[in-house]
Amino acid sequence: QVQLVESGGGLVQAGGSLRLSCEASGRTFISYVMGWFRQAPGKEREIVAAIRWSSGYIYYADSVKGRFTISRDNANHTMYLQMNSLKPEDTAVYYCAADRSIVVRSNPRVYDYWGQGTQVTVSS
Repeated sequence: QVQLVESGGGLVQAGGSLRLSCEASGRTFISYVMGWFRQAPGKEREIVAAIRWSSGYIYYADSVKGRFTISRDNANHTMYLQMNSLKPEDTAVYYCAADRSIVVRSNPRVYDYWGQGTQVTVSS
């Protein structure tokens, strides 16, 4: 079992920045893929970015490329999402998730563990 706890959400003006954190605990997840997803009201949950923990391979959704950066801290078992140049359309609940896979997958249904989510609101 893996437990995931997100933090760092909040309210920010367009063009601003936020940094989300996801602390993982429980069984080893060194072979997992860790991802950030978001879900806006009335929309499906979508992948934002993902990282293969062991190799550091990274995937970004096109909508966030060049603005968001995913990273990991092995020593502290923590994943981060640095979000810059935020736009109102980035407003959503952001979730971190873990997938017991060796490849990065974008379908949220295949992810095995989820955090509780953190709200990000970007005002115009």
